[in-house]
Amino acid sequence: MSDFAGMEDLLQDFLQEANDLLSDVDNKLVDLEKMPDDRSLLNDIFRGFHTVKGGAGFLNATELVTLCHLTENLFDKLRNAELHLTPELMDLIMAATKGVRDMFGDLSSGVQPMPAPAELLHALEAVLKGEAVAGVVAAPTVEAAPVVVEAAAPVAAAAGGPDWEALHGAVNGQPPVATGEVITRAEAAAAVPAEKPTNAAFGRRGSDRPTGGGGRRVEERARENTIRVDTSRLDQVLNLSGEIGLTKNRLTSLRADILAGKNDGETLHALDQAVSQLDLLVSDLQNSVMKTRMQPIGRLFQKYPRIARDLARQLGKDVELVLAGEETEVDKTMIEDLADPLIHLIRNAVDHGVEATAERAAAGKSSKSLVRLEARQEGDHIVLIVADDGRGMSAERIRAKAVEKGLISEEEANTLDDRQSFNLILLPGFSTKTEISDVSGRGVGMDVVKTNIQKLNGSIDIRSEPGKGSVFLISLPLTLAILPVLLVLLGDQPFALPLSLVREILPIERDKIQEVGGKSTLVVRGEILPVVSLARLLGWPQERYPEYGVLMQTAERSFILGVDSFAGRDDAVIKSLEDFRPRGVAGVTTLSNGQIVLILDMKELLVDGQHMDIGGRIPALDMG
Repeated sequence: MSDFAGMEDLLQDFLQEANDLLSDVDNKLVDLEKMPDDRSLLNDIFRGFHTVKGGAGFLNATELVTLCHLTENLFDKLRNAELHLTPELMDLIMAATKGVRDMFGDLSSGVQPMPAPAELLHALEAVLKGEAVAGVVAAPTVEAAPVVVEAAAPVAAAAGGPDWEALHGAVNGQPPVATGEVITRAEAAAAVPAEKPTNAAFGRRGSDRPTGGGGRRVEERARENTIRVDTSRLDQVLNLSGEIGLTKNRLTSLRADILAGKNDGETLHALDQAVSQLDLLVSDLQNSVMKTRMQPIGRLFQKYPRIARDLARQLGKDVELVLAGEETEVDKTMIEDLADPLIHLIRNAVDHGVEATAERAAAGKSSKSLVRLEARQEGDHIVLIVADDGRGMSAERIRAKAVEKGLISEEEANTLDDRQSFNLILLPGFSTKTEISDVSGRGVGMDVVKTNIQKLNGSIDIRSEPGKGSVFLISLPLTLAILPVLLVLLGDQPFALPLSLVREILPIERDKIQEVGGKSTLVVRGEILPVVSLARLLGWPQERYPEYGVLMQTAERSFILGVDSFAGRDDAVIKSLEDFRPRGVAGVTTLSNGQIVLILDMKELLVDGQHMDIGGRIPALDMG
């Protein structure tokens, strides 16, 4: 039975507020490390711990109160200049905030928090007594960051993570030296630093908490089912609901008149106006309701400066995570599903992307590395960017590694340009297979990152230049609930294509089809494009030659999709297929006439075997 029976609502409110507050404290701690004498930051952090302590006291969470009280006193001494911030003291403070977050995990499970590690409490008490921090807290161990890899990868290799040295462009012959440690998916999903604390003594004892994978918490975070909505948006929904009610009353009155035999032109005109007004109001209401799902992505971004800081300090690197576009709004459910991919990309940028200080100096770069996390809206899409100014990746080495692992043939490798080569790191099996032990767990590899992005109807693109850095661009629809689609026909059967992939519609003239390398192609404004039959992709019999082509563009290529005809454009309300999802189907929608239509996942349909559509292996238009 929960320790908080009858207080569940209060507990959830506290956890929501306290988690946001602690994330803000984490970011301010990162800033404080750069400006240790900033009294404003010291006061803000002090108030943060004081607020959490007050809420914990109301919930009788005694152990959380104790830890917050000690940390609060430490900041009181810092802001009164009785103590001075040192790297060792900052490590202790970071360990304390991690302890607070661990206790939040206990509270979210409905149980009172276990005591903080005795070593942590003794260290805080010693500092408050004026003892030297160095005598209590060990210096951070400079070791490689946990390499997030797919444990189920089919390619056997030495344990310890991907051979990134073979992929990144070495600078002055100094490839990075790294031995990897695997982090669990649960840790990544929790959006908190997954690496070891800077002092191993602060880890939880096995008897204190449920642990796994080397004493770490592996409990999955419960998916949040609440959302914060600006009252102005709710007011707009209420106003529209009221107007819809008035229009409904008007339609009811007109219906009564028509049933009574009043069918004159004025009555029919009034009916037409009322229906048009209702259509407009329902459309506005739909948009307003969708806006209530939109949340600033900054609520996700604020978790990452602490992660980047801890990992950089552990590696002995000087890395600054720069955030931009935090006010960009994204669908609430999308924000939660982005946590895993972004954590993986940021950690790999800090660990493998940016060079060590000596290597940067040899390359003539500044000692501080920059990793940029940015969000921006472009039309009906959200673009996320993770970029670093590090060593970059070598397309040639990636191709060689893919051939070595048997993922592609040498002939296929020779046909790939640099952009297609970078996409090879997204293939299943490109990461190495790591043994599961008590100090490692199953992680997420780049192929899983790509899969997670595609589940959101998004795409990922990679750009890199040796010696200058790498850029990962993630493109996502503005919302998951409504998807603009183009309705195409095969015979009388309609299918929905995401409108974001459609460039234009054009007729297919059979005499202009050319065979190039055994593939049917069509020249459009000087560009040679493969022609793909939708019927062939779906495994349907090709009864007639397609009359029209839909020029489509994914992140990897452009092609022409052959169809019989069109049924127009629509805004599809997506219904997912939870229990049964056929290959190549993203979901279903219902048309105005009640007909159910499949929404096609073109990226999945274009996969040939286990290879992605990056090597020109799209099936040709074969009419027999």
